[in-house]
Amino acid sequence: MRITYLASAIVLITGVIWGIYWYPVRAIADKGLDGAWGTGAITLAAMLFLLPFVWRGRAALGGANRLGMISIAMGGAAFALYSIGFLYGKVALVVLLWFFSPVWSVLIARFLLGWKVPRLRLVAIAVGLVGLFIMLGGDGGLPVPRNLGEWMAFVGGLIWAFATAGMRLKSDLAPAPAAFLFALGAAVTSLLFAPFLEPLPRVAAGDAAAVALGVAVTGGLWWGLSIAALMWAAVRLDPARVGILLMTEVVLGAITAAIFAGEALSTAEMVGGALVILCGLLEVWPTKDAGQHHPA
Repeated sequence: MRITYLASAIVLITGVIWGIYWYPVRAIADKGLDGAWGTGAITLAAMLFLLPFVWRGRAALGGANRLGMISIAMGGAAFALYSIGFLYGKVALVVLLWFFSPVWSVLIARFLLGWKVPRLRLVAIAVGLVGLFIMLGGDGGLPVPRNLGEWMAFVGGLIWAFATAGMRLKSDLAPAPAAFLFALGAAVTSLLFAPFLEPLPRVAAGDAAAVALGVAVTGGLWWGLSIAALMWAAVRLDPARVGILLMTEVVLGAITAAIFAGEALSTAEMVGGALVILCGLLEVWPTKDAGQHHPA
């Protein structure tokens, strides 16, 4: 029971701190590391933070499942798109489009893995799609992402759905090396995008120390410690509890963006966003078929 409480607290805290992740990302960008350069620096810092822990258990990497390792790196790539998206879109919408990923998860389970999908999961898809259409098309426009940040979150959520399917089925790594591979996938993705999004960064001499500290803290706390802790906690809890506790990220992201960035949501965006959150809750809600994946 103590392990369950500890794991639940870790997942809850992870959701809270990722709900304010957008703030240091934008602060670092304002100091000169704009576009994908900031996320690239942050994730490289996370790799340095995790390297001593990975080195001690490096033998485990050699015998790890390759598909599981690729899935973890894909998860990092998806998170990199999510991170970069905060610089090009409204925070709350970027977070909500990311949390649309349960729809992709259900579709992958049904059509790629051949699992039977409980009726409640089908309801989740319908609710999520309705929420997406209202959120993106409430002003009378086409219900599609409207800027680069929204597209990055939307595509990132799709990649994340594939990555989590692979991680659940094939990953056998301990938390520290898994977090290292996660950061590696994010760093590679960020640095591939960086030259196409913004010119080479120029950090003023007076800001260099602040930028270095911000990069180190953000990489160590968000991408290093919290990801490793989440990977430890998630396997000790049922998926429903993990999914529900992580919803704090959506709430905190919307609240902090409204307070500190003045990014208020329209009525359509709030209604659609609420349906996307409901979709996520329905996707993880226990059913009588939970834990039993049968070929169709």
